[in-house]
Amino acid sequence: MDDARIIQAFYDRDEGAISASREAYGRYCAAIVRNILDSEEDVEEVLSDTWLRAWNAIPPQKPDNLKLYFARIARNLSYDRFRAQNRDKRGGGEMALALEELAECVSAPGQPGDALEAAELKKAVNAFLAGQPRRERSMFLLRYFYAQSAEEIAARFDIRPGAVRTNLARTRKKLKSYLIKEGFINE
Repeated sequence: MDDARIIQAFYDRDEGAISASREAYGRYCAAIVRNILDSEEDVEEVLSDTWLRAWNAIPPQKPDNLKLYFARIARNLSYDRFRAQNRDKRGGGEMALALEELAECVSAPGQPGDALEAAELKKAVNAFLAGQPRRERSMFLLRYFYAQSAEEIAARFDIRPGAVRTNLARTRKKLKSYLIKEGFINE
């Protein structure tokens, strides 16, 4: 079933929309969730919550890109679960490492004073990324949106993991400078 028909099934409140979504994008979303959470049980629960969240949001929302819409829901639910599981302890895995790396240039979740400041920070980060070369932007998104390891990214670009880590460190440094210039971080 194509995206337009899946969206129409959601609008028609046809429960087949969920099974069609799971069939079309389940593996893709599961890969994102697995990069953030370690437990297969958590992966299954997040995927179930993803389809439920989509069921409750469509309508009124009508996503332009269904694949990215489901990916964003799954990723956000995974981050929420990760934070809840690691609230009082230091977590392990790629997600903890990625968040630790990014903390040097972007404040931790909940620190921006309000939703307006967080939205402005999001716009600034998006503007920064839009100005980066495609390869650097892709590596940054693979690491910090999809929580892929340096080894996975290196395999995708046919380079060494050390080169990925160096590239990401340079991009984070440029992001930090950009956010200082834009007034989001005080030196």
